[in-house]
Amino acid sequence: MEVVADDAAGAAPTERVESADLDFLPKSLTAQCRSLIESYHELHGYASLPNILWKAKLGPFIETHREFSQLLKKASTTRSAKKSNEGFVRIATKILALEILASSFAGWSAIYPEAGSQAQAILKRNARGPHMPLMDFYLYPPKHISPAAIATLTPPPGKLNPADLLGASALAKEFSVVG
Repeated sequence: MEVVADDAAGAAPTERVESADLDFLPKSLTAQCRSLIESYHELHGYASLPNILWKAKLGPFIETHREFSQLLKKASTTRSAKKSNEGFVRIATKILALEILASSFAGWSAIYPEAGSQAQAILKRNARGPHMPLMDFYLYPPKHISPAAIATLTPPPGKLNPADLLGASALAKEFSVVG
């Protein structure tokens, strides 16, 4: 693995491009990550995938990694939706696999300790501390409760027993529903 820096006539490097080879990622893990990502986007659409990557603040990481930046360039400039989706899925798959290995999710880094160490080093070098945005998104999706649905299901006034309100309050706190 090497880090290449632009160096014009001995000037200080302005941009670091990492060319870490990601072939160390276990094939079984990347296949499972890809399956998870594809199944999510087959249901919810692939158009949201670039936004998911950018809202997770992965843009700088993607742009400074040679393989990811090449995939990004191809995915964002192609006229074929299928090729574009494929590029973004490959980026998300590898980043999700890195996060899973680095966090030891489900014991992956115990099975592949060297790969886990490499994943941790890559994420650490790219200032990606304990925050694992793609794991958070795909493995721990937020609970979405529609305020309109709650309003629709509210019992009519006068039909509530004060004891029922205590349970409703606990439920509202659990789902972070604010009056």
